Amino acid sequence: MSGGEFQTVCATSAIPEGQGRAFLIGDRMIAVFRDEGHYTAMDDFCPHMGASLAEGCVQDGVVTCPWHAWTFSVRDGAWRSNPRTKVDVFEVRVVGDEVQVQVPPSAS
Repeated sequence: MSGGEFQTVCATSAIPEGQGRAFLIGDRMIAVFRDEGHYTAMDDFCPHMGASLAEGCVQDGVVTCPWHAWTFSVRDGAWRSNPRTKVDVFEVRVVGDEVQVQVPPSAS
């Protein structure tokens, strides 16, 4: 997903390696992850039962839902068991020590 303006969500130090944090951006909860030093962002809610994906552990580019262990690629949002099912992903950039997520147009 692209378009919209970038919004600062936190300092780079606020997200430990292998973890995520959820942020309200516009009208959406977005999970931001740090995996192998890279930051990614996706919809926070698991499409299965609505768990917060930000509460799951992330490793090797995959976040595991804390409720039922569904796994999603943090790079493209694809569910690992059926890649046709996806959650939205968002552009992330780091400016200085700030993590910024591109605000989706529908959330403006």
